[in-house]
Amino acid sequence: MIFLDPLFIRQLYIQLYIKAQLLKRMKLSTLSQLDDTQASAVFKQCCSASRWVKLMVSAMPFRSKTAIQNAAARFWKSMRSADYMEAFDSHPKIGDPDSLKKKYWSTRSLAANEQSSVEQANDNVLQELAQYNNDYETKFGYIFIVCATGKTAAEMLKLIKTRINHRPDQEITIAVAEQAKIMSIRIDKLIEE
Repeated sequence: MIFLDPLFIRQLYIQLYIKAQLLKRMKLSTLSQLDDTQASAVFKQCCSASRWVKLMVSAMPFRSKTAIQNAAARFWKSMRSADYMEAFDSHPKIGDPDSLKKKYWSTRSLAANEQSSVEQANDNVLQELAQYNNDYETKFGYIFIVCATGKTAAEMLKLIKTRINHRPDQEITIAVAEQAKIMSIRIDKLIEE
């Protein structure tokens, strides 16, 4: 006889429920009906900083998508360095297929097509992008964060070549703003009024 832990079954159910919801846009009313664990899983798809996720869940229910966006932006502005690093750590390196597979599995339904232009890039651009990614991470201590939506691999390469020359205080400000753009896009993809 096989014994399944009830907590395991509940966690599995939550994961499957959230994955099913993320395959389609979630209605605001559906989001409002989620318990804290389910809502946390939803918001984590938009940003993996656990303190940000907790603040978003504590602010529920939201009256509109605009209210969600406003709360997301307000809470993101209250984050600290450790929160930024936690959020950045969940992102794949731009142009790195192995990183994409490892880190995007949990956000793939919302993050789909964020780096789609990289698939069409030639090998030289990808190799140069990979080298700059490694150099960037060595210099700043975190991966290159850019809102890749709508950008070609060549455009991202140009951006990283510019941004790698920034001072750390300049670059963290830019990376934090890019993360905010990514969150906003993911919330728009996730929630419908």
